Amino acid sequence: MPKVLRLLTIIALSFFMISACVQDKSKKIEKNLASESQKKAEQLKKDFNKAKQVFYSLPSPIETAMLIKRSGVDYTPHLLNPTENQNNYVSTYKLAMNLGVYSADISYASIFDQSQVAIKYMAAAKKLAENLGILNAIDQEIISRLENNINNRDSLMDIISETFMNSDGFLKENDRPETAALLIAGGWVEGLYLATQHAKLAPKNEEIIDRITDQKMSLQSLIQLLSTYKKSQDVNKALSALKRINTIYKNFKLVSSEVESITNESERKTVLTAKADVYYDKSHIKKLTNVVDSIRSGIVQPN
Repeated sequence: MPKVLRLLTIIALSFFMISACVQDKSKKIEKNLASESQKKAEQLKKDFNKAKQVFYSLPSPIETAMLIKRSGVDYTPHLLNPTENQNNYVSTYKLAMNLGVYSADISYASIFDQSQVAIKYMAAAKKLAENLGILNAIDQEIISRLENNINNRDSLMDIISETFMNSDGFLKENDRPETAALLIAGGWVEGLYLATQHAKLAPKNEEIIDRITDQKMSLQSLIQLLSTYKKSQDVNKALSALKRINTIYKNFKLVSSEVESITNESERKTVLTAKADVYYDKSHIKKLTNVVDSIRSGIVQPN
């Protein structure tokens, strides 16, 4: 009996030692995995914050539309991407880019008090969102809110801005930041397209020309944002198009005035200020218009 008891004790101790060893190794593996996971999470957070900073430095479709209207131009409906084209888009690239395009078109129509047109385009955007798998960002409730606020432009603006931000936020939260970047790129290109086309219709409108030249800076931010996701073929396709536009913008010279210091005696504060101006030739505007027109045509045409 003592021999049996001793044997069982040895077996139990051996089992305990093996178990402890396995647990120890398991903990080490878990610790390593947790460490790697934490590193990836931290890197993802850094990338996200970086992308978020760039995103907020870009004009939203609604801001671009407001800038266009402030220039005093007339509403020109034939410039918009027809809603019937929604059925032509199948690839993620086309769906995301044209969701951005329609976002800009919705903003443009709303700013010019074309509420019925805006609702029509929101329905088309909903279809693209459904095919992209982000229907929650543009649901029937949003379209109903648009219809109920059809005569209230401020409310329409709020709803459209909220929808655009929801679409972008949904994509980022679901690990699809590159699709969100394409959505932003599509809206930016459409905004620039509308501006350059209005400049073509009213070449003496200095206000609209100023809006176009201002986009030289925002383009740099957009290229920076997309460059974060260069592993995506779709993003590289969009980047290639944006770099074509940037080639033209390189001819627009950014000139800053001398830095001046302004002192506020009451607040005992001194602020450094400098004014930046963009200089260009009329031929540059024409080249830019042609390139943007070509790129935008490629975006809105069928797959």
